[in-house]
Amino acid sequence: MAVDIRGDGTVGKALDVLNEVAELGTPVRFSSLLKTSKYPKATLYRLLQTLLNQNMLSYNEEEQTYKLGLKLVRMAHAAWLQSSLAPIALPFIDELSEKVGETVHLAQLDNGQVLYVDKRNPSSPIEMYSQAGKVGPAYCTGVGKAMMAFLDEDALSRVISKQAFFKYTDFTITSEKALRKELTIIKKQGIAFDKQEHEVKIICISSPILSSKGRVIGGLSITSSIDIHSLESLQEFKPQLLKTSELIGKEAGAWNFPEQNN
Repeated sequence: MAVDIRGDGTVGKALDVLNEVAELGTPVRFSSLLKTSKYPKATLYRLLQTLLNQNMLSYNEEEQTYKLGLKLVRMAHAAWLQSSLAPIALPFIDELSEKVGETVHLAQLDNGQVLYVDKRNPSSPIEMYSQAGKVGPAYCTGVGKAMMAFLDEDALSRVISKQAFFKYTDFTITSEKALRKELTIIKKQGIAFDKQEHEVKIICISSPILSSKGRVIGGLSITSSIDIHSLESLQEFKPQLLKTSELIGKEAGAWNFPEQNN
């Protein structure tokens, strides 16, 4: 009997297909999915039908396209409430963004990457990659480095092993040695900076959100542009940033927020 080497059989395959549809971001035809799918035509069709039967996908007969189903929206909302730091942090990041007049990001580590779970914009937001629900690299974002710096060595090694060290800009850290050197400084200072490492012109000041036991449960950042701020002027926000992170950490403890999976 054939054994799926991943050990998750049909469920894993169906989730692979679901993820493919999700990552495309737009309704997609079967022929387009087949071009990039690792599954043969018959298998792909069967998996799509299973996802349709479970309302995880929906199908537009007229356009002959698949897209994510409303059942996923309900599940995503439930996950946001149960597993995301966002509902707990909501009033705190609202207040912080209003006080500083800059974009505030709330993030968690997910399988070695940064998952943005909430975002608050000022009245005149600037364009940037990060949006709630998006995943970004940990090694070249301020919020990613802030969280990494406070992990224990075993967890940090696991997270670092998952970094691509792709050079996004001329300022991107591209080696484990350089990253570890900066993480040591970040832990001493309690804050991290994004120095245009992921996107040109985008800078931020970040801090970890820690549990009462000192475990990393999230990260918080105040993000701006070099057209508005310098790294030096961003440091003016350090007291407010650290205070907000502390308040979120305390509130998370009161709600018994679970330790995150790095």
